[in-house]
Amino acid sequence: METRIIIVEDDFDYLELLNGKLVSAGFRSIRAEDDSVKAASLFEKGAVFDIALIDMNMPGMDGISLLEFIKNTSPRTECIMVTAVNDARVAVECLKKGAYDYLVKPITQEDLVFSITRSLERKRLLDILDIKEGKSVPRLMNPEPFRLILTRSEKMRRLLKEAELHAVSEVPVLITGESGTGKELLARAIHKASPRARNPFTPVNMASQSATLFEAEFFGHTKGAFTGAEKDRSGFLLASNHGTLFLDEIGNLPLELQGKLLRVLQDGEYTRLGTSKRQKVDVRFIAATNEDLDDLLNRKKFRKDLYYRIRGGWLHLPPLRERREDIPILVDHFLDAFCPAGNRCRMTDDACCLMLEHRFPGNIRELETIVRSAVNLAQGRPIVPEFLPREVQQNKKTANCAQPEPNSIRPLADIEREHILNTYRHTGRNKSKTARMLGIGLNTLRRKLRGYAVN
Repeated sequence: METRIIIVEDDFDYLELLNGKLVSAGFRSIRAEDDSVKAASLFEKGAVFDIALIDMNMPGMDGISLLEFIKNTSPRTECIMVTAVNDARVAVECLKKGAYDYLVKPITQEDLVFSITRSLERKRLLDILDIKEGKSVPRLMNPEPFRLILTRSEKMRRLLKEAELHAVSEVPVLITGESGTGKELLARAIHKASPRARNPFTPVNMASQSATLFEAEFFGHTKGAFTGAEKDRSGFLLASNHGTLFLDEIGNLPLELQGKLLRVLQDGEYTRLGTSKRQKVDVRFIAATNEDLDDLLNRKKFRKDLYYRIRGGWLHLPPLRERREDIPILVDHFLDAFCPAGNRCRMTDDACCLMLEHRFPGNIRELETIVRSAVNLAQGRPIVPEFLPREVQQNKKTANCAQPEPNSIRPLADIEREHILNTYRHTGRNKSKTARMLGIGLNTLRRKLRGYAVN
């Protein structure tokens, strides 16, 4: 079946240019529209497209408005935004509203085809989810590798399903997300769910490596290759043969080494220091970063061809503030982990409420540290607000919490329920406003309210 593409661009010359690039790349089913309102009416009438290339600045209906309209009327259409201005804030807004990519003019045919190819792969994966599951939230076929990733979040459960589908393939995977969101944990889960699960998983932190030593440690070296090389070293690549090599903080890889890594990704060949003999290796790569790789590309700090190679499957881990429904189960998990043997550690209602209000800029890693510290300070007593860090205690000013009974300690799920219902009442039963205040999705809020028997 041919890929159906619509181009929406008010500049007729550039519209023809994009159309020509697509035709020369082998695409045949292309609709070119210079009127965004007319394009919207096509979707409204039921027209089906796999890909929409959308210019940002158009009269009548701008690009973001058209993006929102398409995602509402045709959710399975993958949207790629086209703009003359490289604005990171606008790019982030587009991605949040459902765009797959954000391309800055002038656009090369290579960039255009790559973006379309990857968006089609994403569409294929999501279509598989719909075929296999007739439900809103997909189930994992093999949940065991992902059991350490604790979540109730619909967004996270969809991401884990996408990760499971990538796991069984051989494509490199790029995991992005803020520091502390669990990128290495997800990488390990993908490895465990893959055919390579019985072979090594080797994590390498690029940020902790010097350019000089890194080459020797990554590719390996022979005895006498340099001063201090007293014996042969196999290197990370050979140690990961038939397994997975996890490149954490890939954005910190020195530019001079990026070309050598690209060669390994392309044909599985590399050369150890001290020898000219090329070696073959069979490694699956997973990379992760909290850096903006697009910014590094623009500043010539990261090779575009390497970026294309590592972004085979792209998974973006949301920050904890966007999956607040996971805070109670994560708190319970770390309480159990850090509580001294034989003790039963619990938080008081008001302490739980403050945790639910906190934004956690350090994400899960910060939450873990807070719980560990609170358990140590409590010394077996209930964890009260005074045992939490000052920045968490400051949430008292905004926390919408009921006053607890003296010495009461209830399950975190009960505290979460009370917190959600209090906020819901506070907003005058406005679901959209409640979801925004709580930092959770509207569908998640609706599901929880149904579970609480609230109409």
